[in-house]
Amino acid sequence: MSSSFFIKTKENPKFAKKGKNTAGTKRKGDVDPTGKGKLRAKKSSSKYNEEISSDSETESATAPKKRQSTEQIEYEETPQEKKLRLAKLYLEQLKEEEENKAEEASFETDLIAGRLQEEVLEQRGKLQRLIAKDLIPPDPSEIRMFRGHKLPITCLVITPDDKYIFSAAKDCSIIKWDVESGKKIHTIPGGRKGTEDRHVGHTAHILCMAISSDGKYLATGDMNNLIMIWEAESCKHLYKFTGHKGAVSGLSFRKGTHDLYSASHDRSIKVWNVDENAYVETLFGHQDSITGLDSLSRERCVTAGGRDGTVRVWKIAEESQLVFHGHEGSIDCIQLINEEHMVTGADDGSVCLWSVNKKKPLSTVKRAHGCHGDAGIEQPHWVSSVAALQNSDTIASGSHNSEVNVWKCGQNYRGLQPLFSVPVSGFVNSLKFSSSGQFLVAGVGQEHRLGRWWRLKEAKNGIYVIPLKRKPSDPEETKSAE
Repeated sequence: MSSSFFIKTKENPKFAKKGKNTAGTKRKGDVDPTGKGKLRAKKSSSKYNEEISSDSETESATAPKKRQSTEQIEYEETPQEKKLRLAKLYLEQLKEEEENKAEEASFETDLIAGRLQEEVLEQRGKLQRLIAKDLIPPDPSEIRMFRGHKLPITCLVITPDDKYIFSAAKDCSIIKWDVESGKKIHTIPGGRKGTEDRHVGHTAHILCMAISSDGKYLATGDMNNLIMIWEAESCKHLYKFTGHKGAVSGLSFRKGTHDLYSASHDRSIKVWNVDENAYVETLFGHQDSITGLDSLSRERCVTAGGRDGTVRVWKIAEESQLVFHGHEGSIDCIQLINEEHMVTGADDGSVCLWSVNKKKPLSTVKRAHGCHGDAGIEQPHWVSSVAALQNSDTIASGSHNSEVNVWKCGQNYRGLQPLFSVPVSGFVNSLKFSSSGQFLVAGVGQEHRLGRWWRLKEAKNGIYVIPLKRKPSDPEETKSAE
């Protein structure tokens, strides 16, 4: 008890000073039947002086008598009572500190539990953050455009930290952009046809690109059947993968690893280990040129089979595949929403939502971007790109009708409702959501990425950064699982 009292008197010099003045002075009106009051007072004063600071003694010794007498009248607490009171105060403080620690620990436990629950749902492919209801159309003046490529943009990726964008085009060049400033950080120029032996980079149209989930490697594929591996930070060329017998049309890194999946017009999928600069295996199954590929954390990938009309899920470890049918035309683009659901777009103008557990689409929107042509012979606008905000209910699609459409997925991905359209002139050849969901990037060109069926002269080759604005009263994101 004395140690705790000592701590508190050090923290409360006010009490220490008053205790000195009252301990050694007999109060007015006190009666001492034993006649030993002075002796007791001295003992008490001696014991008490050992526990107070010397500063207090000096102050009280030089204090005027009038001030002392006033303090003596105001202060009626004995040293024993004071010890007891300060001890109780100390215990209350300890109790309060322990309660605060318990609350913080409980809060941290809740956070960890929530995070673990999210990760479990994500692994199962059942995590669906409901954020579409809070999105509002951006003002056209807030949409930024980055220009640097001479020919149509064909593909792009956003770094995991959302700070940079890599874009590639039919001019065979790759540009690294700073998102905040819109400036070019680095340009890897394209080479002329026939300079493959001496040029470091691509000499044919680049059709696809991918970046690893840790932001270390960038992979690009071209129409010369080549895959180039780059160091994303410095844009330094590392490796060249050969083996495909047709144009490389799809690339994706398995999340959390440096395993790379590639798809080609030669109808095959290949697996590569970038760390080891090694080829792993080849998978066959599609009956026509593969037009798109995507993957997440599982050891599997999904592909769009173009004119063979199928979507396929490839289980790499089991060496098996699942085949899905639903579109009437050539399936040109595909993107995973989570481990269990995906979205595709086709040249019949439709956008489809799929579950890996159903052979048919969960939802289909026909003529998602309207039609063009004369009356009676109208043709739907081809859906040239799709994107999904991972583990959410928000997707986007692009065509050449001067609009990017943003959609809201229904509960358990059954149903697709239009949210709003963003004006973008040209062929939207690539779409990507940022990891944070704060913006959407569209790669636009005067021509379709796979050919030259039309040319929109009024369009500009460039990148559009579209902010995803929320309603002012932005409630907490809610989650639902199947």
